[in-house]
Amino acid sequence: MSLDNTALLGSQGPDELVPSRYALRVGEIEVLVISDGVLPISATTLATNADPADLGAWLDDMFLPPDVLEWPLNVVVVRSGGRTILIDSGLGMEYPDFPRAGQLAMRLEAAGIAPASVTDVVLTHLHMDHVGGLLADGLRSRLRPDLRVHLAAAEAEFWASPDFSRTSIPPPVVDALRSAASRFLDDYRSQLRPFEAEYEVAPGVLVSRTGGHTPGHSVVRLASGGDRLTFAGDAVFAVGFDSPEWYNGFEHDPEEAARVRVRLLRELASTGEPLVATHLSFPSVGRVAVAGDVFRWVPAWWEY
Repeated sequence: MSLDNTALLGSQGPDELVPSRYALRVGEIEVLVISDGVLPISATTLATNADPADLGAWLDDMFLPPDVLEWPLNVVVVRSGGRTILIDSGLGMEYPDFPRAGQLAMRLEAAGIAPASVTDVVLTHLHMDHVGGLLADGLRSRLRPDLRVHLAAAEAEFWASPDFSRTSIPPPVVDALRSAASRFLDDYRSQLRPFEAEYEVAPGVLVSRTGGHTPGHSVVRLASGGDRLTFAGDAVFAVGFDSPEWYNGFEHDPEEAARVRVRLLRELASTGEPLVATHLSFPSVGRVAVAGDVFRWVPAWWEY
């Protein structure tokens, strides 16, 4: 894996006051991690089945506040085989309670990426912090009419009549999640390209369904030459390295989500390939190591 922030996808455009994009290369595939901002989230959401004292100790060890966290929100742009692929789209701009998220449209512009240049979108799942950007006026109207949107068929089927009975999501957020998914399916149905188990979107860009977090939750695997990288979506959270068996409150099948998490972390620890995930601290590029019976997150060194 080569890191180069000077001559890759998204290197042109006006500078921002804070780092919001990070470029790297996976063989011949260009990758840009973009921060959509941060979301406030209740700390208890990180581990709904944990002893509160154990969760409190983890938060304290990580120098994190005990009540509300600022949850990172990352999006990825990939260029391979003449296609420009947006992986997830962030929150969008219509949620006043989350004023620090929904930055994708502005940050695509800052990175010099015209929305009309995006040929494909891959959605890991249909939670609003992954599809909201596609519903935002600042982005939606500027996308090309022949845009292809790839997601697991099981995900689209689930959101036709979603089940929140095993989640721990506040009712107002449940309503917002349901509304965003419904609007997305209505607005983009003609552009959907659903797949069953996996689909190669472009050379070396493979989207694969994992389930767990949602029935159609998927990860994206990049491979070119001898290089590899996995975008894990919401399969992995920061607390999941130390305690992969803890359930996140947004997981619709928490037991299966934990099994998916452990399998993925074991695989990444074995291969040593880099990982990027939606809610790991920006730019969320790093590797996984085994630490006894659990795991350890090893962030990549920034290269300028």
